[in-house]
Amino acid sequence: MIAATLRGALLCTVLLLTSACAADGPVVGEATPANPSRESSAPSPGGASDGVIKSDNVTLVANVPRAAPFNGDDDFNTDLAFQGDYAYVGNFGGFSVFDIGDPAKPKLVSQVACPAQQNDVTVYRDLLILSVDEPQSGERCGSSPGTRSWEGLRLFDISDKASPRYVGAVATDCGSHTHTMVPDGDTLYVYVSSPGPEPESLTCPAPHELIQVVEIPMDEPASARVVAKPDIFPERRHSTFAAGCHDITAYPEKKLAAAACFGDGVLLDISDPVKPKVLQQLTDTENFSIWHSATFNNDGTKVVFSDELGGGGQATCDRNTPATKGANAVYDLVNGKLERRGYYKIPREQQETENCVAHNGSLIPVPGKDVMVQAWYQGGVSIWDFTDSANPREIGFFDRPPYPGGGIAGPWSAYYYNGYVYSSDIKAGLDVLRIDDPLIEPAKQVTMDDFNVQTQKSY
Repeated sequence: MIAATLRGALLCTVLLLTSACAADGPVVGEATPANPSRESSAPSPGGASDGVIKSDNVTLVANVPRAAPFNGDDDFNTDLAFQGDYAYVGNFGGFSVFDIGDPAKPKLVSQVACPAQQNDVTVYRDLLILSVDEPQSGERCGSSPGTRSWEGLRLFDISDKASPRYVGAVATDCGSHTHTMVPDGDTLYVYVSSPGPEPESLTCPAPHELIQVVEIPMDEPASARVVAKPDIFPERRHSTFAAGCHDITAYPEKKLAAAACFGDGVLLDISDPVKPKVLQQLTDTENFSIWHSATFNNDGTKVVFSDELGGGGQATCDRNTPATKGANAVYDLVNGKLERRGYYKIPREQQETENCVAHNGSLIPVPGKDVMVQAWYQGGVSIWDFTDSANPREIGFFDRPPYPGGGIAGPWSAYYYNGYVYSSDIKAGLDVLRIDDPLIEPAKQVTMDDFNVQTQKSY
């Protein structure tokens, strides 16, 4: 059902799960190999028998459908993280671990049933972190229905990929819509983003601090705790329905972070990760509805902010929505200040039944260029070049037809990792795409040991 609270304004919290968390432990199975019929054989966009359209330079090399118990109507695939030969896929039902040693044949290693919104996932060393943005009766995955008195972060030991183990949790005000890791030696700091307040809620009281900083000692993650609640806004927020932030992207090497918040974008100095300092606050009430996420370019001289107009549940990629809304805004960092240069929105009009808006993406590591891959829900996956900040352009795409029967669907996240694009499709499962383009070719020489998109590393 549609959530009655302000968090119902966002797709990531649009449905309330009705089942309690299952007991701790993995559900182990074998992945389904790619289905060739789901890829267009046409050399150019349009006309594939299954309705898929794609550019010449993009190939679907594998699709792994959602598997029980994560294949119900409310079991949305969410975010992705990577480590070595493994991909971790969040789902409203819990999370899955895939062996991607052979990207054309991903293998399902384990699934941990732990239902909650929205189960965005990150990994660091042997620790996996889940964002829980839905009041629960308790911190453990086996919580039963009752007084909804907990939400926040859940922590798992993933040293055994076949059997992840719950190790603890941290309660945070208004839960955790998303979270961002900032490693500092043997201490991991985590910035928790969440909307609020909800005065009638036990877990989201007013006033709502804008972000919360969780400290996780890596030698004893069960002792993790909230150590700071900095209000990062120097003046009143420009949101009409919520305080707080949606996403924060940190670039620890540059001592910078960019926060996409409900009403504003913020550039931060994170030299002291516990005490982030505001460098600049951006406001654009004409073009931005929900400042959703941020991506630095490799040099740290640009930031792409996305606008999640409609919260991800509406068709905003149509002729009735301006190209500057539900899109990406490209900012150049000039003398320490961000200046807007241009906008990017996918050039293909989507049908009125297709929820479509700018969503999660990452840089493609092309030295000397600024190239990004991005999910657009039912707008598909788009690869675009913003080296010329004022004139960004699409260079490739993959787009399935409207989801049968309507409803929320399409890619939630699309990230480049070690030669391939991995896309977490809400209903279709895990996609693996290959891009064959001269511009992208240098990226294939870049090898990452791990990848969490909201914690950027230089390449």
